[in-house]
Amino acid sequence: MCSVPPALPAISDGGRVVLVTGGGRGIGRAVVERFRAEGAVVATCGRGERPHLPDDVLWVRANVGDPVAVDGLLAQVEAELGPVAVLVNNAGAQVERTVADSTDDDWERVVGTNCRGVFNLCRAVLPEMSERGGVIVNIGSISALVADPSMALYNASKAFVHGLTRSITVDHGPAVRCNTVAPGWVGTEMAGDAFALASDVDAARADAVARHPAGRLGRPEDVSAVVAWLASDEAAFVTGQCFTVDGGLTSGSPLRPTLF
Repeated sequence: MCSVPPALPAISDGGRVVLVTGGGRGIGRAVVERFRAEGAVVATCGRGERPHLPDDVLWVRANVGDPVAVDGLLAQVEAELGPVAVLVNNAGAQVERTVADSTDDDWERVVGTNCRGVFNLCRAVLPEMSERGGVIVNIGSISALVADPSMALYNASKAFVHGLTRSITVDHGPAVRCNTVAPGWVGTEMAGDAFALASDVDAARADAVARHPAGRLGRPEDVSAVVAWLASDEAAFVTGQCFTVDGGLTSGSPLRPTLF
């Protein structure tokens, strides 16, 4: 007999608590805004002081790489809002270095956030979600599949996220659905940091845009729309998958058609 996951309250009825890590800016902020627009109760977190967020969004200052801090984060969210039904692991760190140039501090910063942070949050919510049902959406990257230059630790950390997603799916379904969204080049501060490595930033950005069949870089809202769908009942049969949101960047070869 097939087991049926516990029924989750619909986002639209205001009964679903959504926790988004790193929701102060960029993709995370767009995810916060999208869930608010759909009637969810939203909490988010970061290492610094509360950014400019709507008053109804709960902000908790926390380092996701610290398991004690994560336990405190989850306890506060549950005490003030209720059990977390949707977790979006968005918090991330990036260092622009090769393996040979990377330091132990770089490792702690990138792996501590992108790997340990995602693991800590998933481990913290899974016991409750396994009883009540829940959805986890991890923000990965196309860099897990096609390595960006001078981004060794970041590329590897996102591959970890994709692998962890599959393990959670296999070990904790059907009560918990878990998927990854893998953005490509999105016009955020992190993308700007990567472009800054080029000798000609404007030329590098123009070249990147030219490689997108969609004709532009991504917007945070392009990613948040997919995240919201994966958390909805419309995606009830979708789990363990990686959804690439890259404007077609990885669909073709590196050769540009305009040159032929």
